[in-house]
Amino acid sequence: MPQLSRRAETFTDSVIRRMTRISDEYGAINLSQGFPDFDPPKVLMDALAKAAYEGPHQYSITFGAENLREALARKQEKAIGHPVNPETEIVVTCGATEAMMCAMMTICNPGDRVMVFSPFYENYGADAILSGAEPVYIPLVPPEYGFDLSLIEKGFREGAKAIIICNPSNPCGKVFTREELLSIGELALKYDAYVVTDEVYEHMVYAPNRHISMASLPGMYDHTITCNSLSKTFSITGWRLGYLIGPEKVVEGAKKVHDFLTVGAAAPLQEAAVAGLMLPESYYEDLLALYTEKRDYFLKGLDSIGLKHNIPQGTYFVLADIQEFLDLPMFRGFTDLEFCEWMIKNIGVAAVPGSSFFKEPVNHLIRLHFAREESTLHEALLRLQKLTAFS
Repeated sequence: MPQLSRRAETFTDSVIRRMTRISDEYGAINLSQGFPDFDPPKVLMDALAKAAYEGPHQYSITFGAENLREALARKQEKAIGHPVNPETEIVVTCGATEAMMCAMMTICNPGDRVMVFSPFYENYGADAILSGAEPVYIPLVPPEYGFDLSLIEKGFREGAKAIIICNPSNPCGKVFTREELLSIGELALKYDAYVVTDEVYEHMVYAPNRHISMASLPGMYDHTITCNSLSKTFSITGWRLGYLIGPEKVVEGAKKVHDFLTVGAAAPLQEAAVAGLMLPESYYEDLLALYTEKRDYFLKGLDSIGLKHNIPQGTYFVLADIQEFLDLPMFRGFTDLEFCEWMIKNIGVAAVPGSSFFKEPVNHLIRLHFAREESTLHEALLRLQKLTAFS
């Protein structure tokens, strides 16, 4: 049999999605893969029902239905503080995952370097490799997940084409401050490089933190590629609707990459999504209030169990420390992956091993999420309480 591509040998399958499969097999509560167990807004479901009968059912414009691009431009130019041309500066993609892949394949040549913060959403390293680029990892140092700016300058000085910023950050929940973003942006301008941002959790930022889009900062619109999606904002992760916003030159290339990757996102889902983008500002305020309540409820529950954790500034993820369990004789020699598999089978709760997010040898953290109904979170906390029997 002919030899296969060496690219795929350099990374594993998604550990996040693997945990979901094992969770489903054992009937565990899935706090690993981050998707809600509650419905989208009714206005979206009604619009989808209408689209099911009235269409469109055939191909949309490859880079996104015109009405969806116009609605996205109206919404996002408020956050970016810059006019967004829906014809030349937006591409609608199959989720933010494809948006990131389009961005990387548009700006990267084989052998280019791309900086990635660690911990990172697991797709970023694979995206760089699939684009022919080399990922260069910059540590985010706990507990505040700060970074050494000199390492970023070193990366740019040595020729890095771009830096990827997830803001708010999955998995650690860090929200980058204006000062941090300005300092990174100044370096991108100095070295004529790109900043590729993943902003899918933009509406889940907990007070007193606030979300700032890199593209909104002075001089950064032409150096920023913003990847985003409707999945988290409207609880429609299965619809796979994302988008990329950037300067016309970048978007011109991204349109071509997107066309040959997927042709286009599902036409009836694009039509239905427009209804969500017409919701008033109060929707996003209510969404934040909902997730603030869930965060506070879940963290209080983890505290009552005695499970150490960080306090996420944004997203719906929390990193819990399992070192005290790994030090016990019955778990000695366990990796965090093995502990997560044991927890699914014996505790009935699924988490993601932290090592899948870190370039550094981190083996004592697991990622949990709280995008669940309160009743589901209550039951998950009851099950996690069983861990105290082993501590």
